[in-house]
Amino acid sequence: MLTRVGYLASISIDCPDPDDLAPFYRGLLGLEEAFATPDRGVVGLAGAGPMLILMRVDTYVPPSWPQGPQHKQIHLDIAVDDLEPAVSSAIVLGATEASHQPAPDQWRVLLDPVGHPFCMSTVRPY
Repeated sequence: MLTRVGYLASISIDCPDPDDLAPFYRGLLGLEEAFATPDRGVVGLAGAGPMLILMRVDTYVPPSWPQGPQHKQIHLDIAVDDLEPAVSSAIVLGATEASHQPAPDQWRVLLDPVGHPFCMSTVRPY
């Protein structure tokens, strides 16, 4: 039997400027700012389970998905009720659709404003 050592508290995403990326994820996931460091180099968003932490990386290089040379650094799967309106809403917030779509009828691959791929899907494990 496994014993839990702790709980998943947050998922961190590297980016060039947390203040530029935070409005996208606030709008996409309905999050609120929970904290920020004094220099705004780290911004924590909360309200949907684990916090989403946006961390400034001065040498940030966006991923080039699905091929390299810079592989993806994070990938979020976002459950939605209706794929097409959800994709449209994400695009209004600043996402773009990825050119490579492995199964567009089941899930849609999008890129956040700094290039991180994420998926929207109506597929659920339950």
